[in-house]
Amino acid sequence: MTLISRFMREYGLSEQGAKGLRKSIALSAVCNFTLMLPVFVILAAAMHIAEALDGGTPPSEMIVLYVAAAFFVVLVIFVAHWFQYGSLYISVYSESGNRMAALAERLRKLPLSFFAKRNLSDLTSMMVSDSAMLDQLFSHNIPQMYGAAVSTTVVGALMFVYDWRMALAALWVVPVTLVIIRSTRRVQDRLSQRTILAHREVSECVQQGIETVREIRSCNRAPMYMMDLEGKLAASEKAMLRSEAGVGAIVQTASVLLRFGIATTVLAGAYLTASGGLEFIEFLAYLYVAAVLYDPLALVLQNMAAVFSAKVRVSRMREISEEPVQEGADSMDPKGYDIVFDDVSFSYKDGESVLSGVSFTAKQGEVTALVGPSGSGKSTAARLAARFWDVDSGMVTLGGVDVSKIDPEVLLSNYSVVFQDVVLFKDTVMENIRLGRKGATDEEVLAAAKAAQCDSFVSRLPEGYRSMIGENGATLSGGERQRISIARALLKDAPVILLDEATASLDVENETAVQKAISELVRDKTVLIIAHRMRTVAGADRIVVLENGKVSQQGSPAELIEQGGLYRHMVELQSESSQWSIS
Repeated sequence: MTLISRFMREYGLSEQGAKGLRKSIALSAVCNFTLMLPVFVILAAAMHIAEALDGGTPPSEMIVLYVAAAFFVVLVIFVAHWFQYGSLYISVYSESGNRMAALAERLRKLPLSFFAKRNLSDLTSMMVSDSAMLDQLFSHNIPQMYGAAVSTTVVGALMFVYDWRMALAALWVVPVTLVIIRSTRRVQDRLSQRTILAHREVSECVQQGIETVREIRSCNRAPMYMMDLEGKLAASEKAMLRSEAGVGAIVQTASVLLRFGIATTVLAGAYLTASGGLEFIEFLAYLYVAAVLYDPLALVLQNMAAVFSAKVRVSRMREISEEPVQEGADSMDPKGYDIVFDDVSFSYKDGESVLSGVSFTAKQGEVTALVGPSGSGKSTAARLAARFWDVDSGMVTLGGVDVSKIDPEVLLSNYSVVFQDVVLFKDTVMENIRLGRKGATDEEVLAAAKAAQCDSFVSRLPEGYRSMIGENGATLSGGERQRISIARALLKDAPVILLDEATASLDVENETAVQKAISELVRDKTVLIIAHRMRTVAGADRIVVLENGKVSQQGSPAELIEQGGLYRHMVELQSESSQWSIS
């Protein structure tokens, strides 16, 4: 395995990032070598002084030469570090951008089943916090660690060649300290994992509080929420302290042991010098080299701990990059736009069936309604039709084409989708609707908005369709947000329309108006609608009744009323509830 491929595998780098890391390591090693240059100037000066004492050239006549040499050494060290920092940070931030883009692209292609299993706050933490940690790792840890390892190996080899006794006295501590750090890796990994999990608990609690702030206030749950948050913060702080203390104790123990090398160097050098086996100047040179050598070695020990901790985060990102994406053909040629469910079964979790043996056809040019009690699988069926998930068995086809064989983005170009949970962006009303079809003219946007009954509330906004609507449409009511979502779908004008409780937030008057608008746009289109209100689906061409994940009835509204069964029971219940009043 080459060094490039190893870096790519261990640190989740791109090929460009791995090459940049290799270059940064080489420059870091060069910087460490330049720190050894002063020893040569010092040795030359010491030898010259010794010669002068024996009647050689007076030191005063060579002072200019040594001052010039010192300035040259300082310049070389400065230039080396300048190039190292320049190369290092350019490489790090370029790779950081590539990593974020690659993760975002991967997440975009993952099936929605993945997001159902993962907490969004955890994904956000991974994209932001973990990426920041890796930036720190690649800018301050890994290049210096490997660079120190390279320079120590080279200098150590030269020391052994010149005098193996002094080299052994100076370097025996190196393998011992490395063994200590390496042998405690599992402990460090466990501490890092606990810290990450504790941070995730805090992020989840904060996100939940932001998303449910109205419910927390209205139910007077703020004290309990704050108590829960404070508990999680305390647990996170405790985990962080344990991690810092544990890793710090290991690193400091190794660093203290490393300094014993100075003592053994002094003892061995003093003995060899006294016995005539080593020149005093050579002894000073070994002492200087050992002192300089231990600084990058101490950095290696600290960086190894940081690398072990960061590898936990790298593995989390690798899980995303290795998660299988939904793939398929980049083109499709459907024969019409009938949606056919053929003996479809599906479950979100093993052993928990949501749909079982479901078969029905939503024909082009007709409105097909899915009804049934909550949890019967209506929304799941709609999402399977658009391949938000893949079926466990059976087949879903669009115009005779198996949707599981088509790239999701190509498939979704045929769908206009409006779900109950509306997502709007912090932008103008106009741009939120234009999201349905990029490049749509203002006139086309306004026509779709008018058809979705948006004019009535947009006309009251300060700047009309140019008004900003806040984060996720925070300045609008639920019904107003829903109508913008419907306008967006109408603007797309796709051959298939999926409406999942699309009119649930509308009042009776607006619901009727929107239904009329939809009726005008469904000619030659396939419409699959989900609703709990029976009056919403009363005008449907075909109704499919789901019960416990299975089709219990299907036919026209009139046929199902005549048949009796669950559909007529639901109609009767809602008719009775409409007569309810407070007495």
